[in-house]
Parts: sequence; structure tokens; C-alpha cells
Amino acid sequence: MSELVEHRQLFIGGELVDPLGKDVIEVVSPHTGEVFARVPHASDADVDRAVAVAREAFDEGPWPRMPLAERIEVVERIKDGVGARHDEIARVISSENGTPYTASVMVQALSSMMVWDAAITIARGFRHEEARDGALGPILVRREPVGVVAAVVPWNVPQFTAAAKLAPALLAGCPVILKTSPEAPLDAYILAEIAAEAGLPKGVLSILPADREVSEYLVAHPGVDKVSFTGSVAAGKRVMEVCAQNLTRVTLELGGKSAAVILPDADLAGAVAGIVPFAWMINGQACVAQTRILLPRSRYDEFADAFATAASALKVGDPMDPETELGPLVAERQQRRSLDYIRIGQEEGAKILAGGGRPAGLDRGWYVEPTLFGGVDNSMRIAREEIFGPVICLLPYGDEDEAVAIANDSEYGLSGSVWTADVERGIDVARRVRTGTYSVNSFSLDMLGPFGGYKNSGLGREFGPEGYGEFFEHKMIHLPAGYQAPGAGGGA
Repeated sequence: MSELVEHRQLFIGGELVDPLGKDVIEVVSPHTGEVFARVPHASDADVDRAVAVAREAFDEGPWPRMPLAERIEVVERIKDGVGARHDEIARVISSENGTPYTASVMVQALSSMMVWDAAITIARGFRHEEARDGALGPILVRREPVGVVAAVVPWNVPQFTAAAKLAPALLAGCPVILKTSPEAPLDAYILAEIAAEAGLPKGVLSILPADREVSEYLVAHPGVDKVSFTGSVAAGKRVMEVCAQNLTRVTLELGGKSAAVILPDADLAGAVAGIVPFAWMINGQACVAQTRILLPRSRYDEFADAFATAASALKVGDPMDPETELGPLVAERQQRRSLDYIRIGQEEGAKILAGGGRPAGLDRGWYVEPTLFGGVDNSMRIAREEIFGPVICLLPYGDEDEAVAIANDSEYGLSGSVWTADVERGIDVARRVRTGTYSVNSFSLDMLGPFGGYKNSGLGREFGPEGYGEFFEHKMIHLPAGYQAPGAGGGA
């Protein structure tokens, strides 16, 4: 086994400091099941210290009072730093969560750089202050930074979700405390180095690896003004409950059970090639994954055969092998969860068309075969519950109205897609499905538009001006009759 990776300090307020607690996080390789790294486990006292320096940075420091153009310069250096170290970031995240390296370069690293870049574009064009004609006279509407932000990110796309929160918050003028997961804390140390080199002022950024208990202490902290959370529905509900005690502003990006609707006129090869990478993306551990594939009964058999062939052809193995298409799950509990759902699906009467167990020859690590169930009814647990593993369902439907009804018959509403030869018809389906993001003949997540969920998939938005706006409070200033406010429009 390679030499143990070890970090002994925490990044608090822009510098590495000794932790105030003694607990340690052991990072386990999903490929081998062995400990390969150790980092400090942040304590409640470390949270108090991070909140204190963030409060000082917001209440008295230069960052919120700095012209937007100067904040953009710093954030651009962070973006460039992520780009310059993208290969290193990709390799570290693959070692943490099992994402195949070839996918990790784009999904985990370069896409994060794109998030930073898109946020800069949004900030430049955002109206931070504007004059309006009010009912009783002229008014000035200001958007002012919300305050100290707690950003809680998961292990599946740690840099991407961190960028989705950090970039707009920092550009808005907010100090941020980033809480990373115990499974994937290592890549955040690279981000800390990049941020320090970029010239963030003291107190503006802290990074704390910790478990759920410390996360709860952070989001409940009276010194935090805004929580931005990505994770499970159960955890999101708890975050919202805790935030309610202090009326802390909260944004939640939660789970999904997204449906890819294949219409009868769809091209078979194009639909299968387009859906498969995004059904099993990040080894099936993606909230936006297309985990329910809806097939017209008139073409069910040919599509089912094609998807089964594609699933069986996916190469499973070492995430660092450039030929690997599906790596291990992040932890043994996730492997066990997927295998349990595979058993449940069989008990419910669904038929395994591909996969269904542990891959042959991979006796260690948290591997599960890419598994495809056919003949699934939408009332089955495997169709209703988020598995967060490489388990995909094929559901037959009769007409378009039934397809839309099945797609909408879910407690989730995060993503989805439709595949058809008639783009206008696809757009009509997209308008009818109750979900926050939808694609026609593709799967994409555009960082210049809003991303978020309906129903149990979340609250609020990330990306686009809508996501940037989540990090502001709105102030109305009444002006004297006849007064014309100078310079209203953009700017900080």
C-alpha cells in the first residue's frame, strides 16, 4: 500500500492552525477498503473559532466592503488555480469516492472550474442596486450580502458542490465556512491552498472536515446567517428544522429519482448512448442521475435489450484505470444499501436484465455491478426511493399522458430528460414534468441557469442569477419625491 496521506491542521480563517479537538477522520479507499489518509476531525470549538473569525470578517473586514471588481479578481485567481491543478484534484477525488479517473477530470475538476467562471459572469451582470418608481415615490432597491455562510457539501461531487456555494457567496461579499464530509475531505486541502494563494482576506474562508454532529452544531450556530446544504432529504429536513430556531436563511439541494422519458419516435441508438452515462454517473451516486427510464410499450423490448447490452458492457474496476467506466461505491454502507435494494427489487417482482450483484474478481472494495431492472412498476420501492447506487429501473408506459403521470408520480423533482425526434413535442413534455431541471435529447446542467428541485428535492436554487441572489438580503430605501438616484444599476 502507498504511503499514508496525513494532514494535521485545519484551515481556519485563511491559515492552517492546530485543531482544538483530538479526534481524527480515517479516510478509507473505496477500491481497497483500507485506510489511506487521516485528517483532523473538527470539533465544536473549531466551529466556534471559524464562526468568530468569519463574523469579524463580515462585520468589520474589507471583503464585504470591497468593490465587486476587486472581489472578482480574487475569485478569478481561485478559478485559475482550480484549472491549473485539475488533474491533481481529479485524482484525489477518485481516490476518495471511487469516481473513475477519466470521468473525474471533467465531472469532479474541470466542471468545478466552470462553476467558478459562470459565477463571475453572473456577478458582473447582476443588478446589485437599482432605482424604481414606487407607489408613493422613488425607491432604491439594494441587494446586500446575507452575512456569514455555512456551506455543507457531500462526498459525491465535493469540489463541484463547494464551488456552487463558495463562488456566489464570496462574490456577494460573504465569508464562508465550508464543512466537508468525512468520506471526502482531502480535495478541500487543495482548495484551501488555492484560496490562500489567491489572496482572500483573513477570516473569509474556513474549511472543516467533520461528521453530522458537528455539522448540526455549525448550522445551529447563532453566528451563522445563511446555510447552503447539499445532501439527503432526511438530513435536509433536519437542517431546516435546526435553522428554524434562529430563522437562519437556508438553501437545500436534496435527492432525486429522475425520469428519462423515451417517446415512441426516439432514435434507439442515440437515446441509449445519451442516457447510459448519466444513469450510472459517479457510479450511480448522483442526485441528478436518470434512474427511472420510461419506455413506450410499443418499443419496450428493443429498448430494454439495448439498455441491458449497454449496461453489461460497462467496464467495472479500479477507478484509477483509464479504461474503467464504473468504479466502487464510496463506502461499505453504500454497497450494502445497493445490494439490499437489488434483493428488494427481486422480491417485488422486477426482473434483473443486467448485473445484480458483486462483480467477479473484485473481492475487496465496495463494488456493485451496474444493475438494470426491467418490468418495474412505479409503486415498487426501487422506483420510488433514492438508492444512490448503480441500480436503474425500466418502466413501461402506454401513451404520453401516462408517461408524464409516471414521471410526476414521485416525491422528488430534481432532474429529467425526454428523447424524441420532435423537439417541440419534447419541449411540451418538459413543460409538463414537475422538476427543476430538464433536458431534451441530452442531459446537461448549465451553470448560467437556475438549478434546484421541486417537492422533496430541495428549496431555493443554485447557479444563474437566481442562485447568486440566494446570498443577498433585499433592502428598500424610500427617496424624496423628485430625487433621481445617481449611478443606480450594477456594481457592488
